[in-house]
Amino acid sequence: MSIDLNKPPAEHRKLTGWKSTAAVAMSNYIDSGSIIAIAASLGLWAEAYFPHDDGSIAGILTAFSSNAFGAAIGALIGGPLCDKYGRKFIYTYDLLVYAFGGLIVTFAVNVPMLFVGFVILGLAVGASVPAGWTYVAETAPTEKRGKHIGATQLAWSVGPVVGFGLAVVLAPLGLLGSRIIFAHLVVIALVTWYIRRNLEESVAWQAAKGGEGTKPPSAWASFRELLKRPANVKALLFLAAIYTLWNLAASQNGIFLPTILNSMGYDNQQSSLFSMVSWIVVTISTVVFMMLVDKISYRWFYFFGGAVAVISWIVLVFGPATSGATAFGYAILWGISAGPSAQAFYSIWSPELFATPYRAGAQGFVFFLVRTASGLISLIFPVILAQPNGLLKNGLILIGALLLATIIGTVFTPKTQNKPLEQIEMERYGEVISAQDL
Repeated sequence: MSIDLNKPPAEHRKLTGWKSTAAVAMSNYIDSGSIIAIAASLGLWAEAYFPHDDGSIAGILTAFSSNAFGAAIGALIGGPLCDKYGRKFIYTYDLLVYAFGGLIVTFAVNVPMLFVGFVILGLAVGASVPAGWTYVAETAPTEKRGKHIGATQLAWSVGPVVGFGLAVVLAPLGLLGSRIIFAHLVVIALVTWYIRRNLEESVAWQAAKGGEGTKPPSAWASFRELLKRPANVKALLFLAAIYTLWNLAASQNGIFLPTILNSMGYDNQQSSLFSMVSWIVVTISTVVFMMLVDKISYRWFYFFGGAVAVISWIVLVFGPATSGATAFGYAILWGISAGPSAQAFYSIWSPELFATPYRAGAQGFVFFLVRTASGLISLIFPVILAQPNGLLKNGLILIGALLLATIIGTVFTPKTQNKPLEQIEMERYGEVISAQDL
């Protein structure tokens, strides 16, 4: 029996409210899940297919994955498509692409298959995540917008808990265990794709488009309008700065934490266990973030998260390398900081600071910059880490980046809290912009 991808679901099955938020948030679960699956399995893939690598092959594989270049390119393509054809358009196809990439990795027998699978996973993730933040922001109640968007961060934090948990349990199976972890992501992606068929299109996007039969503007027209307004350029610079600087450390924590712990003397199973503990704390911290983000000052909540992130890396870099307290202290502190992190606030501010016709495209552009930077550092991070005092060298760079992200985000915090998106548009542009204005 064939399935019509464009067939509208039955009325009584449409997803709204928290159900739609949950369905969309799964983009973040499979994003982080794929990153952690790569992190937990990279050593095993290396033993099987590139045992004499000096870090170069590992760097290339991770750089072009969902952690970096793959997601960057996907976001640059998917964001404008999301604005042109609708939020639901992305959800119709992205997870099918993701599942295809996941299957290639699951059955990979050499480095080229791994590379192709990682790239496809990255493209799908990059297209989906900005669309998800946009959709949730446009459909959530104003007074609970931060809480709903925070649910996407909760899904992001659950992915590593499950991923590292599976890595610990399946460690005795070796490479087969890694294949099972990727296979579970394929299953989750297909189930989520099926559920998402019941999502309704964003009302805000439909209104901005101008109704049925109206031809949407080209991606180039949207991008030109985006860069034409000074308010947008300032927002792009602000968001790119805080998210890129923070993500330099966060991406290395996600993809290379097991490698860092291995360099400190922990075996693969111990490293996965420490990583899982860290992500459990991240999950708890994210729940707290959801409960508080709409109620307390954006500025000081952001500052708290940034300050704790800086302290966590100071502990990791300068603490005794042979002490379990160093790894455990880092895991706890980074986990606490990740709730009110730059990524969490970016996911709220990025849809708030841009008009509906180019909201997803703007996020895709920033996401492209962020993941590209992650890709560049992923190319050199494992090489430097393998050198004498490698953790110290990398750590000083990342501590500096986190410090800058904290200062910039605290000083230039947007005044958008608890305001309807239409009101924010009026305050920033003096009008509510429609697609026909582009």
